[in-house]
Formats: sequence, C-alpha cells, structure tokens
Amino acid sequence: MWRIGLALLGLTFAVSPLSADKPDERFTGMDAAIQASIERHELPGAVVLILHKGEVVYRKAYGSRSVQPVVVPMTTDTVFDLASLTKPIATATSIMLLVERGKLNVTDCVAQHWPEFGRNGKDKLTVEDLLLHTSGLIADNSLSDYQDGKSKALERICDLTPTAASGAKFVYSDVNYIVLGELVGRISGQSLADFARANIFQPLGMNETGFLPPDSLTKRTAATEQRAGRWMVGEVHDPRSYLLGGVAGHAGLFSTADDLAIFARTLLGHGNQILRSETLQLMTTPRPIPGGFRAYGWDVDTRFSSNRGDVFPRGKSFGHTGFTGTSIWIDPTSDTAVIFLSNRVHPDGKGNVNKLRGQVATIAATALGVRPAAVGPGAENRPPTAESRQPTLTGIDVLVRENFARLKGRRIGLVTNHTGVDRRGRATIDLLHKAEGVTLVALFSPEHGIRGAVDEKVADGRDEKTGLPIYSLYGTRRKPTAETLKDVDTLVYDIQDAGCRFYTYISTLGLILEAGAENKVRVVVLDRPNPIGGLAVEGPVLDAGRESFVGWHTLPVRHGMTVGELARMFNAERKIGADLEVIKMEGWRRGDFYDRTGLTWINPSPNLRSLTQAFLYPGVGLLETTNLSVGRGTDRPFEWVGAPWLDGVRFADVLNEQRLPGVRFVPVNLTPTSSVFAKARCRGVQIIIDDWAKFQPLHTGITMACALRRLFPNEWQVEKYDRLLVHKATWEALQRGATAAELEKAWVAELERFNARRREFLIYSE
Repeated sequence: MWRIGLALLGLTFAVSPLSADKPDERFTGMDAAIQASIERHELPGAVVLILHKGEVVYRKAYGSRSVQPVVVPMTTDTVFDLASLTKPIATATSIMLLVERGKLNVTDCVAQHWPEFGRNGKDKLTVEDLLLHTSGLIADNSLSDYQDGKSKALERICDLTPTAASGAKFVYSDVNYIVLGELVGRISGQSLADFARANIFQPLGMNETGFLPPDSLTKRTAATEQRAGRWMVGEVHDPRSYLLGGVAGHAGLFSTADDLAIFARTLLGHGNQILRSETLQLMTTPRPIPGGFRAYGWDVDTRFSSNRGDVFPRGKSFGHTGFTGTSIWIDPTSDTAVIFLSNRVHPDGKGNVNKLRGQVATIAATALGVRPAAVGPGAENRPPTAESRQPTLTGIDVLVRENFARLKGRRIGLVTNHTGVDRRGRATIDLLHKAEGVTLVALFSPEHGIRGAVDEKVADGRDEKTGLPIYSLYGTRRKPTAETLKDVDTLVYDIQDAGCRFYTYISTLGLILEAGAENKVRVVVLDRPNPIGGLAVEGPVLDAGRESFVGWHTLPVRHGMTVGELARMFNAERKIGADLEVIKMEGWRRGDFYDRTGLTWINPSPNLRSLTQAFLYPGVGLLETTNLSVGRGTDRPFEWVGAPWLDGVRFADVLNEQRLPGVRFVPVNLTPTSSVFAKARCRGVQIIIDDWAKFQPLHTGITMACALRRLFPNEWQVEKYDRLLVHKATWEALQRGATAAELEKAWVAELERFNARRREFLIYSE
C-alpha cells in the first residue's frame, strides 16, 4: 500500500495546505521569484515545502505539472521523479542501516562483499570512497554498457579502472551509487527498492515514495521528457536507471513534498526514527574531500551546493539536488528543511533551476530568521546557542589581515600540515609562499605527514606545488637540524592541536622551540583554538622524569591550553630560551569548543575524524596501548572499544549503571580492518556523548579502565595502561582495584599546582 493515513502512524506534524487567501507574509518574494522563473521557461512548475521546528510552515504549488501534450496544473500532492535525491534518501540511508546492524562498515573494501568489483585496481576502494565520491571512478560509463541488461551492466562496471587514486579527487559519480545500490542488494538479500521500502519508507509512513510507482499514482506524477515517442510520466527519466529496470542506487526514486517532509523531519530529530542518533550523526558529519566537504550521501560544501542559498550555514547544513529539478536542504542549527520539487526537464530538457533553488533557500532562511554564518563542520550533536559572535580569527588570519608585516624580510621554515589553513581554506604554505617580502625556504612536517594522511614513519619529500623541500619531523629526525635550518632565520609553527597531552603535535612544538634556541632562529607560533575547550583541566599530571615524545612536558592529560600558551609554558618552564612570538587569535574565549569558532573542522589526523572523537580521545586514547581495539580500522575510532574476549553487553551495563555525566554506552560488535585485532570479530561498546557541556573525557576513560580491571582481571592487560598515563601512583592503585573516585581524589593537589603554573601563561579570557 502506498497511501495510509498519517494519523494511523502517529505522525502529528502539520501537512494541510496553506490557504491561498491568507499567504504567509514572512515569505515575501517567493511567489515572484518562482513565477519569474516559470515565465522565463526555466521550469513549467514547482512545489515548495518548508519545514521548521517540526512543522510545515510553507507549502505551495506553482505553475503546471505538464504543459504537453496538455496543460495540467501543479498540485501540492504531485509525485516527482527525484533523480539523484535517490542517492541520499534511498541508497545512503540503506547503507547506514546496514552499518548500524553490523552487516557492513564504511571502511570495508567493496570487494569484501562483491569480489568481482575488485578488478583493475579497485580492490582497495571502500564504501566510504563511494559515499563521498572520492573513489576515483568516472562520473558515468557509456550508456551502451547498459544495453544488454543489468547483469552485463554490472560486469562492465567491475571492468572499470579508476582514473585517480582513492581520496585524491572528488568526482561526483553515478557509478559510485550504482555500486552502492548493488551492495545493498548483495548484503541484505533484497533489491534496493524492497529494502528501502521495508526499512525506510514504510516505517516512516512515506507511503507515496518508492521506485517504480504504481499506476494509481501516475495521474498525479509530473511529466518529464519524451522517450520513444511517449511522455515519461511515472517512469524514470535517467537513462541508465531505466535500462537497469528503474531501480538503481543513483536514480529512480519517486516521491511527494509531504513524504520528503517526513524524511527531513526524521533527520532533524522529530517523530519516528529509523536510525539511531549515533548512526545519524555518522551519516551527516561533514568530511573533508578535495575541494570541499561531503557527508555520507549528502553534499555539505562543494561546487554543487548552490541550493543552500546565501544564508544557511556552510558546513553545518547539508542537502542534495536531482537532475530533473529537485532538491532538499536541511539545516539542523535552525531546525529547518527546504524542499523544492520541479520537473524542469519538461518538456524539452532545456529548463534550469540552479539559481532558483538557491533563491528559494535564501528566502526561506531569511523569513525564518536564520542568521548568515560561515561556520564550519564540527557542531555534530551539540545544540546551537543563542549567543552570536564573529568567527574566530586564528594566527594565520591575523597575519593575513596585517599583510604579513611581522614576517617581512624573514626567511621562513614553516612547520605545518593540512590543518594549517586560514578561515577561507587557503593553505598557510601557499599564503606564505606568495606573501610579498617573505621568503618561504623550507617545510617541516609532524607525525602523519604534511597532508595528515600517514599512520607510520614519514620520509622527507618535496612539495609538488611550491617545489620546496619537506623535512620530516617524524622519521629519522624529531626536530630540525642545523643543516635543515641553514637558510632559515624564522621557524613558523601552524598546526591544529587536539587538546590532549599525548597528541604528538605539541611534542613537535617543544622540539621546535629547542631547535630555534640552539640555532639562534626565531620561533613564531600561529595560535589556534584548543578544540575541546580551554577551561577544563583533567587527569593526572605526568610524572616528572618520565617525559617522552608522547608526553613531552609535565601536563595533565587534558591541559586546557592552546598551542601558543603551551609554547610560552614550555619556553619558560624548561628554560629553553627561544626567541618566541605568539600571534594571538581574535574572538576565541576559553569556554569555546571548536564548533563555536566558525572555523571549518579539518580532521587533524587519520583517526580523529570529528570533534566528537577529539572529545573522547583523552580518555579512550589511554586504553589503546593495552589489548583493546579503540576503533582504529573501523568507521568509529575512539567512539568504540572492543576485543574478542570482551563481553560488550556486560561492560555496557556496568558503565551505564555509573550514570556518567553526558555519556552512555551501547553494546556493538565490529570487525576492525587494521590495527589491533584486525579482521577479528570484536565485542564491544559504542560510546555516545549526549551532552557535551556535562561530558568529562578523563572521568569517563578512567571509569572504563576501572570497570575493565574489575570485570576482566585475567583478560585485560592492565600493565600496559601506564604507557600514555605516565602516572605510577594511579597505575598501581588501578591494579589494586581502586575506584575512579579514589583515583581522581589523588590528583586534586597536583592539578591545583598545575593550574597555578598554567595561570601565568594563559592568553585568552573566559
């Protein structure tokens, strides 16, 4: 059945048509913009629906659903060929359901589930590569590849060879989603159409959504173009989907504005939920790709984002478009969705609604009081605050504004990686290379390399764009030598830290200061925010005399300082004596987490893929030196902990009984593809942060360690826990069976002493 009364399904949001006699004055300009576009023959008609705070606040039909062979007026219940909206709504959502159910990981190689696909260099392509369009596969293979039926078409896709390395290039590709649609079928045992209907559309009450719409709906379906002398009404417009039988991962879905409102409402956290909150977050988290940001199935900030308009925030909202003239844009920060459905390809394929879709979104956002904001990825599940401030300016932003005056006449050695960018996304390397009066001589890269993509020792190299030498500080050397500094008079440090003592970028910072002092080279630190805030200080202070590259100074695990503040502390307390200058940020307050800065989140290393993971890292990261997987080799690094010997259900029950502030635990079984327990089925727990303001990373991590010691005294290798903890008293007490409260009580005095030391070097106020 395609149509069941919404009341029977318990869905209560308003879907009744707005009265034409009482137009909503807030949306002034909507009628004029759409009517003007219709008069320019850019589309025959459209339906616009705006959802705000769970309610439909605007719903209106414009123009005609067909103009040939006869004119038929558009109605709000018109059924549309959604084209590429199929990708996020049917295909990506189905993939995420399989991930949630443990049938699939986004880090899985596709060939694990479809061996033939691995031919011709595709054996390492992952599900994530396809979801983000970074697989290196072409946009579309020849239409002739589909003429002999689905089986032959899929065989020819298996014969394709990538045109670029995985992750190296963003190419929006229908092939990617044809493969994902087939993957849904192979793993679930159902066609994509059947799986999506049973697991997405029926549970949500989207009863006029699906592939291959029945004859009963064609009388309300918008016409597209002609095929073989007949008008396409209710049959898919996309030629490849048509040749695949009308069901494909990239196109073929039909729906109405009201049904899409149900789906958008679900993504915004209202009403029925088909995905767990953690899975929804995983799906919609912005992820950096070459040239912008995508989420799993969704566009976030790329050249395809024109339907966002001028007001909805960059990086914190997401959406998609369809070739036939459809689009949806969803903004969690304002709890808004804008649905625009048209058949712009009718009657002759020459219509164009790219500009109009953006205008509609801008009118909607302005009417609802959404404030323009160039904010970046990273907010995830943290609710917006009422306070509105100018975005943070980092050290490089301040330098750019000053036209690099403080570096004029200097010969620069730049210590940086992929996180060294200004607020417009321009690399510090490029900015300094082009800066008038500044000579960029050499580059120095920390752990993970200049691009932040390597999880092993890093070799020296040469930057392809500038031709400059890149000296690795995580290979044969850990700090610049006299030879690498022979032409340098100023070392500039610009790297985003993670706010945790054992994250090695701050160890590199300390060694840079030493190299500067030893070689009489000035050191300039371009400051950046502590992403997990500058107020909270947690964990034991590292034992003096036990310093190392993963514990360079006597800091607590969570130090609550910026790299500029740490540089001042290192220089003074270790009596380094470097000629140090910190280029201070503007607009950052100590209480700001990264999502409050207006800066684009960039994963600082391969396994810190979100701000949530950065928050978890100080506590969960302590466990990874033991015989536990902390999620490396899965799509949830530091959000999941497991092992073959672990009883995840029991572990989750004990942790949830502790009622830890702002966090809960769910039993989840995963199979890491790399690192600890690679390819071994592990039982474990998913860690879900419900309230960032209350969440305490170290208290959570220590409580997990105490529970492991109590529940699994013979299985868990507690003796290795001290490698990153570096606090003998805590380690010994943990082995004796002390509680988290007892361990934390022993830190109080030393944290008070650290805070007294720290106060002298702080730059920013609350």
